[in-house]
Amino acid sequence: MIIRAGPGFSLERRFCREDHWQLMIQLDRLTKKFSDFKTGERLALDHVSFDVKPGEIFGLLGPNGAGKTTCLRILSTVLKPSSGSAIIAGYDVATHPAQVRARIGFMSNNTGIYDRMTAWELVEYYGRLYGIPQAQLTQRLETIFSTLQMNEIREVLGSKMSTGMKQKVSIARAIVHDPPVMIFDEPTSGLDVLVARRVIHAVESLRDQGKCIIFSTHIMREVEKLCDRIAIIYRGRILAQGSIEELRDTHHQRDIEELFFELISACDAEEAERLRANEDSINPGLDDTSVNVEVRP
Repeated sequence: MIIRAGPGFSLERRFCREDHWQLMIQLDRLTKKFSDFKTGERLALDHVSFDVKPGEIFGLLGPNGAGKTTCLRILSTVLKPSSGSAIIAGYDVATHPAQVRARIGFMSNNTGIYDRMTAWELVEYYGRLYGIPQAQLTQRLETIFSTLQMNEIREVLGSKMSTGMKQKVSIARAIVHDPPVMIFDEPTSGLDVLVARRVIHAVESLRDQGKCIIFSTHIMREVEKLCDRIAIIYRGRILAQGSIEELRDTHHQRDIEELFFELISACDAEEAERLRANEDSINPGLDDTSVNVEVRP
């Protein structure tokens, strides 16, 4: 499945500030804190650093609540970081959000399809938002609808679409402007095996075109099948990153699922020890079996 822009249409050529960019995505100690009513502050991302090259799928692997979506929302300019930096195609997400948005395509498992628009109308609408000239946009849509096998749903309203149809439309609108960077936030979550397989094939096709891809998931087999490199994220921290083989060799564990749980268990044990140490420093001299009470008249 190869999706190409067609003659005369290439936004990607002007998407990088320099033609020689080797790292399309660069995160340096990216940190995000949220205000919390009970604790006062919650650390969602803790000094996260990684980079992604063109033609590479970088997997962000972690359980729900690990910080994956927060990280991707910062990269897509929905959230601003508390500290650290994230650079996409030479632009900082915090200081140049419009330039970043023009250079990324974002897709999640939440399709958000408009009920009263047909598949063609919806993808065309997104193309117009990106400022693609109508003649080139029509040609681009013809290519996308043919490649994704969407011609049979051109006139189908969003309210009448199946889950599989909605996922195809989501992919189409994410790539309509031919961005150099693609961000997938658990795109196969909740999908049946056939629809999920189509999504995976589309991601592979985009990599073959040289796109820079971040793929967030908690599904091990997707990581092993798709990703050139991965980062295991938990409690907002990167516990390990590298290629599958590098992680296996470094941690002396061939089974990625077992490695995943070993790292998470070690992180939980470290956090429990830290909490115990904090309690001991706050309550010195008290143990678990006695309470000293002094009563004065």
